[in-house]
Amino acid sequence: MQLEFHPLTVETDLPAGRVRVLHPAAVTLLAMILLVVSVIGTAGGDPLALARLGTRFSEGNPQGTEGYDGQFVYYIARSPDPGTVAPHLDVPAYRYQRILLPLAARLLALGDPQLIPWMIPLIVILAHTAGVWAVAELLAGWGVNRWYSLVYGLWVGFLLAARLDLPEPLAYGLIAGALLARQRGRERLSWILYALAVFAREVTAVFVAAQLLAYLTERRWKEAAGVSLFAVAPFVLFQGGLWLAFGEPGVGSGGEMATPFEWIPFMGLLRIGEYSRVYLAAMLVVFGPAIVLPVVWCLWQSTKSWRSGSRNVIVYACFLNAAVTAMLPFSTFRETGGLLRFACGLVLALLLFAGRSQSKRALNYTVFWLALNAFLLK
Repeated sequence: MQLEFHPLTVETDLPAGRVRVLHPAAVTLLAMILLVVSVIGTAGGDPLALARLGTRFSEGNPQGTEGYDGQFVYYIARSPDPGTVAPHLDVPAYRYQRILLPLAARLLALGDPQLIPWMIPLIVILAHTAGVWAVAELLAGWGVNRWYSLVYGLWVGFLLAARLDLPEPLAYGLIAGALLARQRGRERLSWILYALAVFAREVTAVFVAAQLLAYLTERRWKEAAGVSLFAVAPFVLFQGGLWLAFGEPGVGSGGEMATPFEWIPFMGLLRIGEYSRVYLAAMLVVFGPAIVLPVVWCLWQSTKSWRSGSRNVIVYACFLNAAVTAMLPFSTFRETGGLLRFACGLVLALLLFAGRSQSKRALNYTVFWLALNAFLLK
């Protein structure tokens, strides 16, 4: 079943010759620039403040500061040789599998280590802006107000990623581009974008799986083989290369100190109560309506759509993202930043599903997600 696309209409309230300047993508671009510039400015103009380097990995000091995940993007971009960079990574195979952002930053910097810290946030900002534009185009094509794409643009998980030199904006920007490309009949371009996305962040493979399921359901065997060849096979081969280089594949539940995925929905969240019932109560107050309820809604509505015969990539993406989120490990639930960043896929899937199904109530509910930007003040 092909998703329908309705040609966009030109707004009649714009004078002839005027170009639309106010757009969700433009608002997102401005917000991300202000966020990144404020961090760099506060640090005296040092772009490495975004990466949060820790002496434990930068200097090899076991008793040093830990830093944060963005430092690993920088280390790989600076020294992409697996043998050289491995001592600077907490879990080498897991970090190295997210190779796209480091390599892109190194390429744009022409290998100059002084420019690499500037190229990482530049790529993140531009990729996210493009992703918001793609989401706006998808929504507008379904007759939905494109301004709902601002929920995606200002989702706290993406802003945190920009604040910390992380690849989520690039990864999901590519996914949004892949969905739009397929919407417009450019199948091979969508496969290429899917392939790039999984090399930016492996969890985007959920969307690739959704696309493959949609092709198989529609009995489009040629297209199923195409996305498998372009997006699935290279990722599998790369995992084999990681195994040879680091002694294990990259796919896992997280970096150092990560716990495994759960088999019971939201058990990772409930395990917080074993350590602090007060913290669990606080998490339920915030993430009950922000994560748990959207997950339940996605599972219910996507299953309902599937049973009624609507079996397309958006339906499958909504179901799979919700299912994976429900099974997240304790180590992800206990760290709010990690949870908010992981939920980027859920936000994109739910927003597109609500738009595709014309669910005004669900679309309006997503606006409340913007309140979570209070976490940026932490």
